[in-house]
Amino acid sequence: METKSLNEDEVAAFLQQNPQFFENHADLLAAMHVPSAHGKGAISLAERQQVAQRDKIRQLERKYSELLTIGIENDETGNKVHQLTLGLLNSADFTALNQMLVETLRENFNVPYVNIKLWALAADNDLSTQVAFETVDETLKTWVLSLDKPYCGNALNDSFQYLLNDGVEAKSYAVIPLGATETIGFLVLASDDEKRFYPGMGTLFLQRLNELLTSALSRYVS
Repeated sequence: METKSLNEDEVAAFLQQNPQFFENHADLLAAMHVPSAHGKGAISLAERQQVAQRDKIRQLERKYSELLTIGIENDETGNKVHQLTLGLLNSADFTALNQMLVETLRENFNVPYVNIKLWALAADNDLSTQVAFETVDETLKTWVLSLDKPYCGNALNDSFQYLLNDGVEAKSYAVIPLGATETIGFLVLASDDEKRFYPGMGTLFLQRLNELLTSALSRYVS
């Protein structure tokens, strides 16, 4: 009488369907030897299971540590954004708002260059003399108006020289169109680190920054 041999899938299926098998044959766990997961000879099936469990525990610990770090960073970012929001709300005038924005983004978010450019009309004549309300390069303005989300990356053309005051040139830029229903200008964040702002990076914070700043600027534009 011919005995049919089982293939690997059938053995695996049998063990899955009969989880009590090794309880009924506990001696097999110690008697069966398999290659070590770390390439050091052979170990018993029970030892191999322990190694596998330890590896899973280490992976879970690493994942937990990563999630904990991300959570702490998110909390810190949330607190910084909260402080920025309070600063925008409590600024006595446009000059104070601009100064607070520049200092907060530089100190709390490691952004060395910050600049606001507005083509919306100033709410009064005194404001119109502010640097932020100076005429914007038309090529740059047209490009900003074409954006449907913040731009992150390196300088695209020569008009980027007008993004920052005093002819400062940076290695990477984040250009954020400002406005709710229509674009009234833009905020630029820039860095000497060419990898600080890069294509494809998340822009949720930058979009939220637009909402915050647009609301704060509503007192100064008409």
